[in-house]
Amino acid sequence: MSKEVTIVRNVLEANDRLADELQKNFRVKKILCLNLMSSPGAGKTTLLERTLTDLKDEFNMAVIEGDLQTDNDAQRVAATGAQAVQINTEGGCHLDSGMVMDALKAIDTDGLDILFVENVGNLVCPAEFNVGEDYKVTLLSVAEGDDKPEKYPFMFHISAVMLLNKVDLLPYVDFDLQKAENHAKKLNKDIEVMPISARTGENMEQWYDWLRKKRAEKL
Repeated sequence: MSKEVTIVRNVLEANDRLADELQKNFRVKKILCLNLMSSPGAGKTTLLERTLTDLKDEFNMAVIEGDLQTDNDAQRVAATGAQAVQINTEGGCHLDSGMVMDALKAIDTDGLDILFVENVGNLVCPAEFNVGEDYKVTLLSVAEGDDKPEKYPFMFHISAVMLLNKVDLLPYVDFDLQKAENHAKKLNKDIEVMPISARTGENMEQWYDWLRKKRAEKL
């Protein structure tokens, strides 16, 4: 086995050990943790802003924000009243369990219902690293192309949900919702597909019902 393969394996194994610790902690505290992934600009932060605002009377929620630079997204999330912590990866293409564990020191997890981890915008690296989540959720905006699940299969293979965001743009872009769903279902027959618009609020209730169901399962 090459030295490079050995190093990669060791890094992933070390990350998984920390992820297991995080999952045990979340299980004890009955916190639903979601790893939110997408390419840049798909609408993760807009989704969080609307979700945190619409469900603020139902759940105590917090967000760990991952980005290459700046705290712009964390400021947007914090404006909703939710706890928000920024992780700047300084060029790194993903978050890992160690980063999330450090960020949790700045979050009051007592009584927390849902923790969202907004990963770095990337359809490759984030899929490889568990961060203690219960589920991976991938956003795909209709501005990106309906063949993205075929091009980045592992991301969609391991995700519990594919949110097809920005459906309000469908009249203006060449995107086939059914093709995107079919591609994803070939990779993962159990993936739940939800066409939404985080900007307009279209079909967000389906996403909220899924959150309610998964949160209840943690109790």
